[in-house]
Amino acid sequence: MTTQTRTMRTVAGLVNSVQTLEGEGMLVRRPFPKSTFSEFDPFLLLDELGPVDIQPGKGTGAPDHPHRGFETVTYILEGHLQHKDSQGHTGTINPGDVQWMTAGSGVVHSELTEPTFAQQGGRLHGLQLWVNLPRSHKMMPPRYQEIPSEQIPTAQTDDGSVTVNVIAGEALGAKAAIETQTPIMYLHFRLQPGATVVQPVPNTYNAFTYVIDGEGVFGADQERAGDGQMVLFAQDGEEVTITNLPDAKSPLDVLLIAGVPLNEPVVRYGPFVMNTESEIIQAIEDYRNGRMGSIDF
Repeated sequence: MTTQTRTMRTVAGLVNSVQTLEGEGMLVRRPFPKSTFSEFDPFLLLDELGPVDIQPGKGTGAPDHPHRGFETVTYILEGHLQHKDSQGHTGTINPGDVQWMTAGSGVVHSELTEPTFAQQGGRLHGLQLWVNLPRSHKMMPPRYQEIPSEQIPTAQTDDGSVTVNVIAGEALGAKAAIETQTPIMYLHFRLQPGATVVQPVPNTYNAFTYVIDGEGVFGADQERAGDGQMVLFAQDGEEVTITNLPDAKSPLDVLLIAGVPLNEPVVRYGPFVMNTESEIIQAIEDYRNGRMGSIDF
């Protein structure tokens, strides 16, 4: 009887973030999409919101805007965001919380700093990921999965040198509470200096890491990457390795995100992502004619 061993993925490339302003002047760091790198199937966008210090009385965020054909995943590390939508849904995303919104056939929503937080001021830091929906699910009814921080599964290695928040998928024996439309892995690791984690990732998944803070080495070729960089992995193995430098002065804070590619046409126009141009035209028409509703509360 032979034992099959997993092989370690190599690094296919590094992507640097660009800074841009979104909504009402919210500063974000964005590795993609940009002119040189538009998508990483099934992922459409990754934004790191801040970290930015909100001055008292100076709120920020993204006022009313529509979405159709994909999902937005909002993960708040610091601060408080309030959201509302055209279906009468509202709530607050607090530190450690995750909102997984499936826009499906279309929804209008807003994401603004929570009023009390905006009045008092403080640090805002979070991430938003856009996940494409397959053709068969693009017009599904919109829905939310809101998971407060205390319900996000966590785990750590025996020596405590690596911890993980499991937003989607599985890691270190913990399994996510969120249901995804296609197989997705979304893991937030924190590695102490000198620590290594080896995470199984099926070779059918596209996979990348994004460094929130610190500097580490990645993959079989020990590629170095730091704060604000995205590491793309080749589909040449079944595991991803991440190591914090032994002489690091602080933990390595990093996301590992992976998913099965849809391998379908992508036609996007701002907040709409469909498979054909005619579907985009229909989405614009539906929004303009109020078929996605409005926020009036």
